[in-house]
Amino acid sequence: MSKRSIRQITIAALALFMIAGVFLGDSSAQRRRRKHRSRPSARRITNPAIYQPSPSDNANSSSDATTNNENAPTSTPSPDPEAMKQTIRTLSSQVDRLTDKIGQMEEAQRSLVDLERLSRAEQRASSLRTELRDVQSKESDLQARVEDLDYALKPENIERSLAGSGSTHPEELREQRRRQLESERDRVRKQLDQLAASRTHLEQAIASADVEVERLRRRLDAADAAAIHNAKTNAQSTEGATPPAPRPSPSPSPYPTP
Repeated sequence: MSKRSIRQITIAALALFMIAGVFLGDSSAQRRRRKHRSRPSARRITNPAIYQPSPSDNANSSSDATTNNENAPTSTPSPDPEAMKQTIRTLSSQVDRLTDKIGQMEEAQRSLVDLERLSRAEQRASSLRTELRDVQSKESDLQARVEDLDYALKPENIERSLAGSGSTHPEELREQRRRQLESERDRVRKQLDQLAASRTHLEQAIASADVEVERLRRRLDAADAAAIHNAKTNAQSTEGATPPAPRPSPSPSPYPTP
């Protein structure tokens, strides 16, 4: 190769290296710029300014405090012992009156309950007595029927009842009649036994109802007597608590006494 061609190749290679260097420098600068833009900027923290009161503000606050101290009461007055005692006595008397009223209301409520129970007990005793009268009436009727059957079971009465039958075997008829009468008498006696048991049960129930009625009547009478006594006591205490009216003092005579 000639020297001229070698020189041209060398120049071309240097130009390529220079161009490559320029491109590499631009790309690295762009990278640094991107990194610099992607990093957030640190915020600066600034402390607020501290307020310093002026001398005039301090003077006003001190004057206000002095005025408040002068207006505040220096000492609380002590309560009056007599007034406190009077208040306590008044409250105690009010509590006593309320307690008495509550007791009277409870007593009246108990009296109403006792009156209702007494009315029910009297109605029950009356209905039981009505049932007892019915049972006794049935017993008397069945007892009369038993006596009639006993009279009809006598042999002469059986023969008299079959006298006009005209049967060839009168003894069979008499036996059949006797069995009928005895069967009916046994049935009536069983009814009498049942009625006797019912009568005994009713008599016991009536006795219990009478005891309950008497007990409730005594309680109501005692409650009425206590209410009358309390009313008299309250009236007397009210009259005693009322102060007597002052007597008018005689006016001095304008004329001298002899």
